[in-house]
Amino acid sequence: MLGGVVGVFCGMILSMTGYGKAEAHIGTRKYTVELRSLNGKGLDLSVRMPPQFREKEMGLRKELGKAVGRGKADFFIHFESDAADVRHQVNAKLVQQYVDQLNPVFEENGVPVSHVDGQLQKLQSVLRFPDAISNTRETLEEDEWQGLMDLVHSACEGFKAYRSQEGAILEADFRTRVDRIEGLRQELAPLLEARTARVKSRLRDHLEADLPRDRVDDNRFEHELIFYLEKLDVTEELVRLEANCAYFKEMLDGDAGQGKKLGFIGQEIGREINTLGSKSQDAAMQRLVVQMKDELEKIKEQVLNIL
Repeated sequence: MLGGVVGVFCGMILSMTGYGKAEAHIGTRKYTVELRSLNGKGLDLSVRMPPQFREKEMGLRKELGKAVGRGKADFFIHFESDAADVRHQVNAKLVQQYVDQLNPVFEENGVPVSHVDGQLQKLQSVLRFPDAISNTRETLEEDEWQGLMDLVHSACEGFKAYRSQEGAILEADFRTRVDRIEGLRQELAPLLEARTARVKSRLRDHLEADLPRDRVDDNRFEHELIFYLEKLDVTEELVRLEANCAYFKEMLDGDAGQGKKLGFIGQEIGREINTLGSKSQDAAMQRLVVQMKDELEKIKEQVLNIL
């Protein structure tokens, strides 16, 4: 039924936010079909349509589920009838029962039921009661349903296009922010060399302030310094951060439906950035790490909107 819609989940980033609408005259009715969605962890599909279509609901839900994939979605079918389609019938027996029950009520409240105004008032009241008037146009012709399915397909195509446009915007934003994180990572290299020289100088100054110069063992000092600097070494973190950023962009080039994977990769990027921050012990490095975290937070927020 909607097989052409299912095939859209390949080779692109799709937003979970989507909207599609289609309208057409089918027979004596003007139909309007709408499909909209927001982000969600799973598929939460709400279907609202006239009661005469309920027998078709299960099949329609299945196809819409394939089209939406994931997210909180609402689907609507509305129709407006023209004069030729209005086929109402008064339930005479039920109306008479309502009238008989209203007579004593009117009389007790001083409304003369034999008077024209009283009769008119009573009739107006009765016609508002449940099932006083029924619609005899309850059956759905097969060709009408087929035309309606074509309309549903058009709405889903618009829905797909909306998701693609939103996904393209998000993808461009992801690439920009990951590139910024990589640029900030590259800025750390010269700072690491300067930090090593500062740490070495600071430790020697502290040591010489506490001990006479002739009691300082340079070989032992170099050994302890290497041991200390190894604890501050961030080479592995930088390598993993570079690899995770590259993997994130690789997933952007993959098939649609990568939202959860992108979320996991974002978590790994966050771990490496946090470790860089804890090992930096340098104001200039900390500033770069904070900027990385800011870019990553914006990425993680937007990943929630990816299918």
